[in-house]
Amino acid sequence: MEQTPTMEWMTIEQDRRISTVVKAEGTRLRNFIRKRVADEADAEDILQEVFYEFVQTYRLMKPIEQAGAWLFRVARNRIIDRFRKRSHDPLKSEQALDEDGERFSLDDFLPSPDAGPEAIYARTLLIDALEDAVEELPEEQRAVFIAHEIEGRSFKEMAAETGTNINTLLARKRYAVQYLRSRLQSIYDEFTSL
Repeated sequence: MEQTPTMEWMTIEQDRRISTVVKAEGTRLRNFIRKRVADEADAEDILQEVFYEFVQTYRLMKPIEQAGAWLFRVARNRIIDRFRKRSHDPLKSEQALDEDGERFSLDDFLPSPDAGPEAIYARTLLIDALEDAVEELPEEQRAVFIAHEIEGRSFKEMAAETGTNINTLLARKRYAVQYLRSRLQSIYDEFTSL
């Protein structure tokens, strides 16, 4: 005669399964986040949030069929959330100038997350394409773009840290944005025409 599993046994089994997933996916997930979030403390916070949400979901007996894919999807959402918070920060650092002398920021080129689910989906796809395009930038332009747009650092701060003239940093960001704008224009046009 079979006995029903005890709560203690179920908890031990859950702990074992959670531990197995964390060990199997932890390093890849950490690298995935670090590649997209330059600040180490922020990256570690996101990693912990993802694992916390995984444990909570698993404990509630919600089925997670592909744990690895689920973890990476949650991590991507947490990164986007963090990026979105920084993009809407009213105390945001100064912005660069485009070729017409107008101020611009990354958020100017993305669909508003307040425009509904389709806009959020389009924004997510554009951010994925943006990540790929950022990897194509020359190192100096990429470093300035990430530091200013993703990390929220000011040009003054970067100039003091690197010893590079602020105008040089502004030019690097301007060239990066021009490249990204041309590289992503067709994708953006596709979504804005819907």
